[in-house]
Amino acid sequence: MRVLNPCVDWNAFLERIPAARERVLMLDYDGTLAPFQVRPERAVPYPGVAGALDGIMQDESTRVVIVSGRRAADLIALLPLKKQPEIWGGHGWERLLPDGALAVREPADEVRRTLRQASDFARELARDGGRLECKPASVALHWRGLPALAVAKIREQALSTWSPLVRGNDVELLSFDGGIELRAHGCSKQHAVKAILSETAGDGAVAYLGDDITDEDAFAAVKARGIAVLVRPQYRDTRADIWIRPPRELLAFIRRWQARGQRT
Repeated sequence: MRVLNPCVDWNAFLERIPAARERVLMLDYDGTLAPFQVRPERAVPYPGVAGALDGIMQDESTRVVIVSGRRAADLIALLPLKKQPEIWGGHGWERLLPDGALAVREPADEVRRTLRQASDFARELARDGGRLECKPASVALHWRGLPALAVAKIREQALSTWSPLVRGNDVELLSFDGGIELRAHGCSKQHAVKAILSETAGDGAVAYLGDDITDEDAFAAVKARGIAVLVRPQYRDTRADIWIRPPRELLAFIRRWQARGQRT
């Protein structure tokens, strides 16, 4: 583990967890709780992680929230937990509560038409080896596992066909680890974090764990009230306060939170 922000006292934060009225642990999924896989349906959590999260949720003293770019429903089968956590999917456009209630925000009609057009453009690239993923408010093109030359070709073609669709404040073109995405403006992981913080006591113990560029706005949002944790095997420039490597340091972090957060 490396503390990146000199203003953060990691040990003091740990000492604050037992006394906090509310505790919130927000976690990205792919690349954070689970290693990346070429076939996303095989991306199960690192060994021990699900059990450690189960322990936290069984104690009921910490609100566990998964914040992911995936569809919320897609994560249920991948998370072998005894209790269903709260899940924010599609970069904040979906909110699935532990009781199964699902709230979905919809982009405007014009934006949906733009996304359908982007999907049509990308189907040819998918035939070249890319994987197309359509979400409530975005279209993503994945190229993980492809040779470098194929990745370069698909990326260049995607930028060529999708860039003209970016106009005004309707959609934005974003890169992520293993692909590129055309996403509607209006929601992001930052939106999810801000909504959760608005429901949390000001003196709560709060952390957000993520790995990707798409987690950076969430890091920025959580830092005012808690700590931002980068979870990656290799370091990269980030707004996070702390960097940990999966799976060993990730599991140690979750278990340490569990031990500090247990009801007495």
